[in-house]
Amino acid sequence: KRGQYNVCEHLRVQAFQADGAAQDFFVVDDDRVAKLPEGMSLDYGAMIEPSAVGAHASNRTDVKGKNVVVSGAGTIGNLIAQFCIARGAKNVLITDVSDLRLAKARECGIKHTLNITKKTLKEAAPELFGEEGYQVGFEVAGVEVSIRSLMETIEKGSDIVVVAVFAKDPALSMFYLGGHELRLIGSMMYRHEDYRTAIDYVSKGIVNLKPLVSNRFAFEEYDDAYKFIDTHRETSMKVLIDFEQIEEKKHTANNHRNWKQSQKIANDCRNWKRLRERLQKV
Repeated sequence: KRGQYNVCEHLRVQAFQADGAAQDFFVVDDDRVAKLPEGMSLDYGAMIEPSAVGAHASNRTDVKGKNVVVSGAGTIGNLIAQFCIARGAKNVLITDVSDLRLAKARECGIKHTLNITKKTLKEAAPELFGEEGYQVGFEVAGVEVSIRSLMETIEKGSDIVVVAVFAKDPALSMFYLGGHELRLIGSMMYRHEDYRTAIDYVSKGIVNLKPLVSNRFAFEEYDDAYKFIDTHRETSMKVLIDFEQIEEKKHTANNHRNWKQSQKIANDCRNWKRLRERLQKV
């Protein structure tokens, strides 16, 4: 009724509660289709969906001119941080336990990174933000210690946007929530306008996707790709299944057939020439 179909009471997510794209035929309502601009690669096209998560989450509260902390530097956290920078955040700090993910964040233009196994957020935030502190936090790690750390260190009266899906409900501090008058804001996937925003920002180079593609598999290795994701969560970012290789193989096969046909024609011509020469001698 409000147009917020991403939080519909009867929401069924394709590829989760409903069938996804891993089948011969896949039906999508035409009002859910977003056209990619001419020249955008299929790699970037495949990355628009997670980018839309970043576009949506970063718009759940006003980040312009504010200091921001993003807890969790996986693909989604990285994209949220990039969108916050694009939306005019003053300073953006992204945290994680993985140096690899933090290095990827810096490759994407996120200057301020923190490995919380080496220094706590409580110690690092004053060094970066000074007396200003930070006013917006994004919880993208999905662990209790992460959201509790944000609640304990964020400026009073501020917003924390919860993006991650928690495997276990965290124990939150009601002391900080009430006493510091914090606002916890949920963020659920995206809507069509977020796809349009993601396409716009990516096509203009405002959001950098290239460092996030860590691995790719051929279509024939579809199952192997998902097994790889399960066993390499800490060392991979975004894994792509390459459909372009199918087209290349088709092109190669067609070229081979065309070559065989041309060879046959050439042989026929040579045979005809020999036959004609023999007839002339008779």
